[in-house]
Amino acid sequence: MTLERKLHVAVLMGGWANERPVSLMSGEGVANALEGRGHKVTRIDMDRQVAARIAEAAPDVVFNALHGVPGEDGSVQGMLDLMGVPYTHSGLATSVVAIDKQLTKQALVPHGVPMPGGRIVKSADLHLRDPLPRPYVLKPVNEGSSVGVAIVTEDGNYGNPIAHDAKGPWQDFSELLAEPFIKGREMTAAVVDFEDGPRALAVTELKPKSGFYDFDAKYTDGMTDHICPAQIPANIEKLCLEIASKAHEVLGCRGTSRTDFRWDEEQGEDGLFVLETNTQPGMTPLSLVPEQAKHAGIEYGELCEMILASALRYHDQNTKAGDG
Repeated sequence: MTLERKLHVAVLMGGWANERPVSLMSGEGVANALEGRGHKVTRIDMDRQVAARIAEAAPDVVFNALHGVPGEDGSVQGMLDLMGVPYTHSGLATSVVAIDKQLTKQALVPHGVPMPGGRIVKSADLHLRDPLPRPYVLKPVNEGSSVGVAIVTEDGNYGNPIAHDAKGPWQDFSELLAEPFIKGREMTAAVVDFEDGPRALAVTELKPKSGFYDFDAKYTDGMTDHICPAQIPANIEKLCLEIASKAHEVLGCRGTSRTDFRWDEEQGEDGLFVLETNTQPGMTPLSLVPEQAKHAGIEYGELCEMILASALRYHDQNTKAGDG
């Protein structure tokens, strides 16, 4: 797939979220790939003057390579909507819902997407009692890349109840999402918008060499084995691809998304659960979407152009609808 014309692309990266280093790697990878395909690229490291810097650059389209708040939660999307600038990935409403794990459950579960139960808890209450039977998982409601995730077990180091001085997300967030721990295998499936509609690419199994698939395991070379395609039964692979596509559609994702799963193989299809859908998946050399795209025969630069094409199609459709 090749864009019909060469574009001036502003690649928006960096910012001040916990995922800033990942965003810088994603943005630089995208910028280099687009320059290699003949496009003009302006790199913009997100700061409080970002609107003025985008206006000054006057790009044809913005490639949003930000991760976390405010690039993934609807803030940047709303700004770009007001500016009338086309941008990649999901829009405002989708971003607001998908960044919030509880809102995501409320959107997806009624459509038959299996997700673990759970509830929002006050971090201060964790030092009094467990919110769920152990083992359970605690995670921030609106952070990505497994930032601040803790698995609380019977014999863990957090204490019972969790000690005030135990290091964990309760020290950084006033509220957390508590979910039952799902044993089993970690998997993910990416969806990319083609000209004829979105398509799930593949299923990858993630095997951390120690601990679980946390931030360090995701972005440190050599810490996690990526098995693509995952060595799983055909019915589970099919179900993952179908669910990832449904999540992309129900949430209204654009460009690309990535849905993460846990699968307890002892329970068969009933053991498959969605953890979250990421609307701004990483584009670093270790990232899963480029890896799955390559498996599907799509090189990195072509993938970047496909995401740009999706943004321009959506913008053109909305502009025509507004004119009508």
